Amino acid sequence: QVQLVESGGGLVQAGGALRLLCSASGSIFSLHVAGWYRQAPGKQREVVATITTSGTTTYADSVSGRFNISRDNAKNTVYLQMNSLKPEDTAVYYCNTQEIFTDRVSWGQGTQVTVSS
Repeated sequence: QVQLVESGGGLVQAGGALRLLCSASGSIFSLHVAGWYRQAPGKQREVVATITTSGTTTYADSVSGRFNISRDNAKNTVYLQMNSLKPEDTAVYYCNTQEIFTDRVSWGQGTQVTVSS
């Protein structure tokens, strides 16, 4: 099973930017679909962005055009560049992977992102 560790969260003013990192270990990272999810207080966890093993990306409508997901398989890392941040982006952000052959899912512990108005 993959072990995931997120980093890069913090406090930023509206309009600012942050880059989240998710470092993976314990499996062949290139065989995993990766994604970023977020959960705000009192709300359900929602998908933010995903990236396939071949690099195809998808985004939630609320972040499309502002966020960019990417991966570096050599570094076993997936990134989430977040620009033009809004207060409604405030949440705990979680990294997720799913192995393409076994469908085994792994989650990180989460990193807090707070956007002040």
